Amino acid sequence: MTPDYVSINRDIWNADAENWTAFASERWALATPEWGCWGNPEEQLNMLPADMSGLNAIELGCGTGYVSAWMARRGARVTGVDISAGQLATARHLAAKHRADITFIECNAEQTGLPNAAFDFAISEYGASIWCSPDTWLREAWRLLRPGGRLVFLGNHPLSLICSPLDGAPADRTLHRPYRGMWGADWRKVAFEPTGVCFNLTVSGWMDLFSQIGFHVTRYQELYASDQAEGTRAAIPADWAKNYPVEQVWHLARPA
Repeated sequence: MTPDYVSINRDIWNADAENWTAFASERWALATPEWGCWGNPEEQLNMLPADMSGLNAIELGCGTGYVSAWMARRGARVTGVDISAGQLATARHLAAKHRADITFIECNAEQTGLPNAAFDFAISEYGASIWCSPDTWLREAWRLLRPGGRLVFLGNHPLSLICSPLDGAPADRTLHRPYRGMWGADWRKVAFEPTGVCFNLTVSGWMDLFSQIGFHVTRYQELYASDQAEGTRAAIPADWAKNYPVEQVWHLARPA
């Protein structure tokens, strides 16, 4: 694992920001949230409270801010944090376009500098959940949440990582790397769509970390592509994602 992953990932996301503007506009315009690479519907996942009126909510690694927008529409007072100035520029532009009252802050989700116990609800979809060190960002989320607060995060399923070739080619049905001792992957120099340094753990590794910090797991979901899905998204072919879990969602609570 490279120790300089924070600046590496920041620079990559700044350089790639303009390539996400169309996707961001589509997600901001959705009437009902859709999650992950294959657009799993909110009505199936229930990742957000139906009514967030009066809640202080934070999105950790908000990128272009569409999840923040979904929470604001449900009545929450929302703060979105991200390390990429380029991604935040898109988020602020779309917030102005949609007249959404959201506070966006440029900072590392591992160390936000925001007050202790300031939020009722925290969420990350492919933000801090994969681009930040799990031990670091989860402890920061714990600090930010009030007793009784909730954290929900979505990222790659560990099976999708170990079935991904080392050169970044689309996932297949071969195990390409060890499961034991998993920490994530460095995708900077791969032949196909080089990105940055991402993090993941074994399922038991996640569970152990939650226990060490103090989080209680209230629900765990494994996500697949729909039967109608086609093509390849984020280096995962639809046929693979229909049969194996491509993503996972953890629902956690900080005890009251």
